[in-house]
Amino acid sequence: MNSENAILKPEAESAVAAERIRGGQCYRPNVDILEEDDELLVLADVPGAKADSIYVKFEDGTLEIHAAVEPRQNDGQEYLLREYGLGDYYRSFQVSEAIDAGKISANYADGVLTLRLPKAESLKPRKIAVETA
Repeated sequence: MNSENAILKPEAESAVAAERIRGGQCYRPNVDILEEDDELLVLADVPGAKADSIYVKFEDGTLEIHAAVEPRQNDGQEYLLREYGLGDYYRSFQVSEAIDAGKISANYADGVLTLRLPKAESLKPRKIAVETA
């Protein structure tokens, strides 16, 4: 995918303004973006989230991913070692008009959120029949 003409671009760090609904740490999930002939696939790592706590929004050319993660530790316990960071996930991307927004779908399994962003018909490759004279 050519970064200058990309259909999906991460927003610049300074441009991201996450709306915080609760205090605490907010993590940026790692993502892989794959371009297929007819769609883009966004694979976002959001371990510890539950499907009903993941919020995906597409509005005004911006795709937002927010996943709330509930604490797994009990604050009343004494820990010998505590390395697990607790916080929500947030990431946003600028999406070109080349995506069919009405057909975006999401699936969550094994800590990975998969978003399918179908390309608009005008961007899909098509075979052109060659006729004989």
